[in-house]
Parts: sequence; C-alpha cells; structure tokens
Amino acid sequence: MITIIDYGVGNIRAFENVYKQLNIPITIATTTTALENATRIILPGVGAFDYAMEQLNKSGMRECLNEKVLVQRVPVLGICVGMQMLANRSDEGVLNGLGWIDGEVRKFDPAQINQATQLPHMGWNDVQPKSDNGLFTELTTNSKFYFLHSYYFKAHRNQDILAVTNYGDEFSSAVNAGNIYGVQFHPEKSHHYGIRLLKNFANL
Repeated sequence: MITIIDYGVGNIRAFENVYKQLNIPITIATTTTALENATRIILPGVGAFDYAMEQLNKSGMRECLNEKVLVQRVPVLGICVGMQMLANRSDEGVLNGLGWIDGEVRKFDPAQINQATQLPHMGWNDVQPKSDNGLFTELTTNSKFYFLHSYYFKAHRNQDILAVTNYGDEFSSAVNAGNIYGVQFHPEKSHHYGIRLLKNFANL
C-alpha cells in the first residue's frame, strides 16, 4: 500500500489524484496507525525547512517513520522539501533533518546563475539520471520536471546522487541510498514525466 504522509505540509490531493488515475490504491496517513500497512511511503513537503520539520515532529509520526524506513526498510520517496528533510541539516534553518541520507541542504549562489530570474529556481528543467535505477525507468533521456526551490541537496557521497540538473551549476535533483529516495522537483506537477516517475516508485 502506498502511504502518503499528511503532516500539514504538501499537496497531498495532487498525489492522490495521480495514483487514482493510475488505478493504484493509496492511503493518507495522519497517525501512526495509518502507517502500519505501508509498503511504500511518500513524504511531500513545501515551504521552509524548519517549519516542515516542526510539523513532522508534532505529527507524532516521526518515530514510526524511522522504524518503517530504517528498520523495516520500506521504500520512501521525499519530494521537494520532503527530499531536503532527508539530509542532516539545512542552510535554511537550525533544526536537524531526518539524517536518512548523509548530506546537507545549501542555498544556490545567485552569482553563479546566468538566468534573468535567479531565485527561486522555478519552472521546467532537464533531469539526467546518473545510474540505471528503477525510479527513472523510461525517463533516462529528454525528461523534464517542474521545479520550485532556492535550496538544493548536497550529498556527501557521490554514490547517493541519483540524478543531476543544471541551474548555474550542476546540483543533485534526485538522491538514493538503499530504500530511501528523494527528488527535488515536483512529479505531481510534471505531467506525463511525473506520472511515470510516481508509477515507477509504486513498482520498486
């Protein structure tokens, strides 16, 4: 069962609509009880890093999520700020992240960005997978996804970088360590590319 974590941060209904379109059953978790039967977990997120971490901590689901992800090794997909929360920390705030993937979240350097609109990085951009991974099945070439962010995930280990995107400089637009996945872009807003990626996650 795909379980979407609803802790008050993220466009839950958009994911629900995609999976309904794909005829893939989902459940939305606001409590630990709803997490019990999860075989796939989606951790969405928008807004500021500290606020998202505060809301997740207040939800009462963090300890259960740690058990599911780190002990039971249930596949999890963090999206946008949900991906950034996988890191140890963020330049955007003072709270610790989940620490599920070794890395930190850094702010883009506007001096390195040539586009007229520098921050946030907003709109469609290429995503280039660096390895053969099931999350990007049929998405290895000419795939574009929708971004909206000013911070990016800096992985401490190169092997955890699943895909890259260029915005002034190359940054990690997807990460992976074992059963833990994160994407900086919004698949729920990325039309058929995003639908394919969410279907791929369901099939991992």
